[in-house]
Amino acid sequence: MDVRPGSERIFVTPDTDPLDGHVQWAPAKSLWLAGMTAAAIVLGPVCFSASAFVLFLATSAVTLCCGHSVGMHRKLIHANFDCPFWLERLLVYLGTLVGMAGPYGMIRLHDFRDWAQRQAACHDYSCHRAGFWRDAWWQLHCRLVLRHPPRFRLEPRLANDRFYAFVERTWMLQQLPWAALFFAIGGMDWLVWGICVRVSVCVTGHWLVGHFSHTRGEQVWIIDGVGAQGYNVRLAALIRMGENWHNNHHAYPGSAKMGLLPGQIDPGWWLIRLLEAIGLVWNVRTPHNLPERPGLRRLAGATLRDGVADAA
Repeated sequence: MDVRPGSERIFVTPDTDPLDGHVQWAPAKSLWLAGMTAAAIVLGPVCFSASAFVLFLATSAVTLCCGHSVGMHRKLIHANFDCPFWLERLLVYLGTLVGMAGPYGMIRLHDFRDWAQRQAACHDYSCHRAGFWRDAWWQLHCRLVLRHPPRFRLEPRLANDRFYAFVERTWMLQQLPWAALFFAIGGMDWLVWGICVRVSVCVTGHWLVGHFSHTRGEQVWIIDGVGAQGYNVRLAALIRMGENWHNNHHAYPGSAKMGLLPGQIDPGWWLIRLLEAIGLVWNVRTPHNLPERPGLRRLAGATLRDGVADAA
């Protein structure tokens, strides 16, 4: 099998194979989410209050937009803008509070999946092709174990960072200070809705949009010769902070702007522009200053560059 090269963090060997593997239950990941979800289902209705619901909305928005979308994904993983190191750490820490993984775990999960999807063919786990309910079980409670995986190596800037290493070791425990604060201010209502409901909804919602953004939806671009395509899931624009424009992201993975076309709402991009306006972000990468991805073609309409330019 012809295996394509990895990224700056993924290194292939002659026997590396993105197809030869099996899905295995991941106890820590599974029990973490199952516990949060059970608490949300059992305690959420009896602990509901207006203030707790507002807390849930506010903390979900901050951790998903500032943390996961801008901090973890656009900055830490893709490095599509520059900012002070203290701001990067703050944004990444907020991303950890979403409850999916620590910074190293998120990078590893993303880069392995991205590498697999760039191959001519990949395992069903890597491209959400297993069917709705099986994919839910696989993505939320399991992990893919390849017989001959590529090697993963973090760049020294991240691997040697003590703050990121600490947050990686303690990413589940990072909920505890906030749980104590919420309980002190709003009692059990705030604790349940600010931690358990938020984590279960955000993590499950992340999988749900990820499932559809790899299986169905709108497409503007196609990447020829790869095992997985991306789709735009229009209805999820606000709740996914712009991450729903996954067809655009597959076309321009290095772009800080994901809502590339008119009418495509992208709150993550709005935050980046705000930070840029006040001088905290610079060297922002967009399709205008990025090389075109190999194999990229637009399905219909204007030429690729004109289409992107019209939407900028």
